[in-house]
Amino acid sequence: MRFRAKIVDLACLNHFSRIINTIAKLAKTCILRLTVCKLYFILSDKVANGGASMWCELSQGNFFDEFQMEGVAAEHNEIYLEFVPENVWRALKTAQSAKAVKIKLTNKHCPCLRVAVELPSLSSSSRVVTHDIPVGVIPRRMWNDFREPSVPDFDVSIYLPVLKTMKSVVERMKNLSNFIVIEANLSGEMNLKIETDLVSVTTHFKDLGNPLWASEDGCQSSAQGRDLESMAGACIDIKKLQQLLAGQQVNPTKALCNIVHKRIIHFILLHEEVSLQYFIPAIA
Repeated sequence: MRFRAKIVDLACLNHFSRIINTIAKLAKTCILRLTVCKLYFILSDKVANGGASMWCELSQGNFFDEFQMEGVAAEHNEIYLEFVPENVWRALKTAQSAKAVKIKLTNKHCPCLRVAVELPSLSSSSRVVTHDIPVGVIPRRMWNDFREPSVPDFDVSIYLPVLKTMKSVVERMKNLSNFIVIEANLSGEMNLKIETDLVSVTTHFKDLGNPLWASEDGCQSSAQGRDLESMAGACIDIKKLQQLLAGQQVNPTKALCNIVHKRIIHFILLHEEVSLQYFIPAIA
């Protein structure tokens, strides 16, 4: 089992660092799945912990100048590692003016991701700062726990408003309640609501638009034939929503939300090279 990669391009390095920072805001620990073409960052929280789950994938070719890996076996050419994203982000933070960053899986005293940052220096010799970040290797028998979650059979799918606007609304509401209701309909309308014994606050968004989903995969059945004005919604933990919005370093090219009434809110954020899915279960 081997993995090594190198980033030379500074723009790619900074973009990769922002992605890790986003993930660090969503997950204290997560799974890194490495394949020949892609990297996946996976969080599948147990329902007891509030059950939020995340699936983020990016093509290695968009970030890395060199990328080599050998999985656990020829027919299972993948590696699954558990790690703390905050630690990787801290290592990458030291690399903002680096000439190159090398990442390698090592196993001296325990499995580690070694992040070697080559910094520019005035003399001919370069300075290299090395960070060894402990990781856990996930055995083959547990890989099925980290498969891509399926898109739920939703009642409403809607494009999100500008995330910065949504973030400032949610931050103000967070001071009033621990829970927020997100509801939307098939006429491009969305409401963010909090209701407590003392206060009831609703922010309305209009003309957001509703994505068209191909019905061949059957994921649209409950949205078909639905009254365009009727709202589907779910009450969720406001902190989890705030974490998602706070972690967005770059405004995605597409951001949408699927709602399974009273069951789950499923966010999909697409950048050119990255897709992030985030599932927040409803609170009864």
